[in-house]
Amino acid sequence: MHSTATSTQRALMLTGRALLGLYFIVPGITKITGFANMVQYMTDHNVPLVQPLLILTIVLQIGCGASLAAGWRAQLMAFVLAGLTLVISIYMHNFWVMEDGPQRAHEMQNFVKNMAIMAGLLYVAGVTPASKD
Repeated sequence: MHSTATSTQRALMLTGRALLGLYFIVPGITKITGFANMVQYMTDHNVPLVQPLLILTIVLQIGCGASLAAGWRAQLMAFVLAGLTLVISIYMHNFWVMEDGPQRAHEMQNFVKNMAIMAGLLYVAGVTPASKD
């Protein structure tokens, strides 16, 4: 019975890590295919150094997302993605500067969702053994 629970837990952790990784890989790819639109969106949100930060975001989302999904240095990748999620949330989902209305509610929902994703990433970073390489 104990080995079944361990196998089930391992499968659930692997699935969760893969889904968290995918959550970053897909948007990273869409930022490449919609680069100009993303530059404008970031500019509209007063992000400094838009193009270098967009390129860095793409590299982190795809690279760290794939590494997390594969389980390579998962603790570090989860921690980096948690930080990226926080920064993106503060700049791109800053509902607190908006007037009441549907757009503010939408951005607040995105912000809270991102905090939940960040919590999952911090959990992965906390329960995953540090890499020995």
